[in-house]
Amino acid sequence: MRKHIPNLLSLSRVILTPVFLYFLLFSNHEHAKLISAIIFTIASITDAFDGKIARKYGLETKLGVFLDPLADKFLVLSAFFSFVFLGDVHLWMVILIFLRDVIITILRMIMEAKGITMITSKAGKLKTLLQIVIINVVFLYLLLKAYGFSEYSAYFEKYNIIYVLMLTTTLVTVYTGLHYFYYNHKKLKTILFNK
Repeated sequence: MRKHIPNLLSLSRVILTPVFLYFLLFSNHEHAKLISAIIFTIASITDAFDGKIARKYGLETKLGVFLDPLADKFLVLSAFFSFVFLGDVHLWMVILIFLRDVIITILRMIMEAKGITMITSKAGKLKTLLQIVIINVVFLYLLLKAYGFSEYSAYFEKYNIIYVLMLTTTLVTVYTGLHYFYYNHKKLKTILFNK
């Protein structure tokens, strides 16, 4: 049973994503935004443990290598597109993040299928951290508005806090995409052009 724990944690992120989206976008429950934020936080926490458990106990599998980053992207991109729908985040930023993540994920899958590991970097971890931070900042803003703390939520609007953080996150995300290409271009050239 233990060998399945990392994959079950990754799968739980996929399952929790539509649940947090329901409460964020469609529920009329008075605490819907809070419930959504809590579910997103729980889903995010699973990301911190699935990879660590797999590495610590030697439970890494091909399914896990595929499922873990896919579950991450599904969770994070769902949150970003929801914020676009709510009018709190600009669509063009989310499209850039989406394109970067989809392209890198596809390339990683192709490389893994060929038995080649993509070189990652600390910049990628910074990108993930920034994405989680901005999502939590947007949730904080939504909760302040939902519970009538307009004097505090007004600061977000006055100083464009969400816009600045989202722009920073977008630029770092795009940079890390270019960074991955730079460090993996020889391997990619070999795979894609058989050279």
